[in-house]
Amino acid sequence: MSSRGIADKVAIVGMGCTQFGELWESSTEDLLLDAVGQCLTSAGVARDDVDAYWLGTLASGQSGLTLSRALGSDYKPVTRVENYCATGSESLRNACYAVASGAYDRVMAVGVEKLKDSGFSGLLRSDPPDDGTAPELSITAPAAFSMLDPAYCDKYGVPPAQMREAMTHVAWKNHVNGARNPKAQYRKEVPRATIEAAPKVAGRLGIFDCSGVSDGAAAALVVRAEDAYDYTDRPIFVKALALAAGPMSGGMDPAYDFTTFPEVVHSARDAYAQAGITDPRTQISLAEVHDCFTPTEIVLMEDLGFTAAGESWKDVLAGDFDADGRLPVNVDGGLKSFGHPVGASGLRMLYEAWLQLRGEAGKRQLADPHTALTHNLGGRPGGCVSFVSVVGNQRSA
Repeated sequence: MSSRGIADKVAIVGMGCTQFGELWESSTEDLLLDAVGQCLTSAGVARDDVDAYWLGTLASGQSGLTLSRALGSDYKPVTRVENYCATGSESLRNACYAVASGAYDRVMAVGVEKLKDSGFSGLLRSDPPDDGTAPELSITAPAAFSMLDPAYCDKYGVPPAQMREAMTHVAWKNHVNGARNPKAQYRKEVPRATIEAAPKVAGRLGIFDCSGVSDGAAAALVVRAEDAYDYTDRPIFVKALALAAGPMSGGMDPAYDFTTFPEVVHSARDAYAQAGITDPRTQISLAEVHDCFTPTEIVLMEDLGFTAAGESWKDVLAGDFDADGRLPVNVDGGLKSFGHPVGASGLRMLYEAWLQLRGEAGKRQLADPHTALTHNLGGRPGGCVSFVSVVGNQRSA
């Protein structure tokens, strides 16, 4: 596989992110205008200075017209992309490649989703026609991800009570972090006892083990790295953009054991090679990962190389991934507390990296972070797409 990447060829010089939550009073266009407006203001750029846009949305728009109508962008190119829960990250990936190719000088990646007005009580899905035999379409997302818990316990000999304690810690941690974030959907800490006593959704997953259903939008302005300081004195530089789409065979493969996401392993390996990361445990300052369900975050710590196989639950309980731990994970609250408007989530993760690497994260600011990882997972165990980015606040010589 040849994946040379575009390390340090492009930079993020402006970002915007709306409040996430049940935003009944805001339309899709309102959210887009808010996120894009913040982004333009932070970079000191006028709307007409943006050459092209990439818009990510799962179901809140069917073409680039969704954004051009809101902005009145006067015939600028707008490309609409979708890749399950990695949709916002896909808009960023395409925008970065467009600038790195030399096609454009200034490009904006935008992500938006209005889930609360969709009429769905859970994560919005629109499955293709099927004869009823496709295993990946026969169960809900919570049911599919609930299988990670017993499979992990069985493979690694983890007592179920301790695994439950680790899952509870993930939810507790992310709500603690979200409580410090004024833009998060859920901004209150939740006691461990409340998490464990919550009504069950699927398997041992309770309500607090599942990410929030929300509305929101986010945006990033991308320029050539050599031009970055023309816009801001604190840009962040893109080190890696990696995407892996799996063969979707896990649901039919008896060898698949629900304790790893091979797509994540492949995308992380690619991203680290692009960015020159040899030890992610020590070279990454913070990570924003796809904690759609609490056992997902536990498994991701291993797939991303933050801990050894079968050891993640111990490190979670030891506080290694807390805001004051050795590798802070989801310091903005993650999907669990910040919420998950599908098309916006990947860019929301980048927004936290932007704030942290610029020293602007307020009460949750980490001490001198330099490199951040963002990760999205779209689909479900056995068949998914995985995106990993690495960004930093210094450009390599």
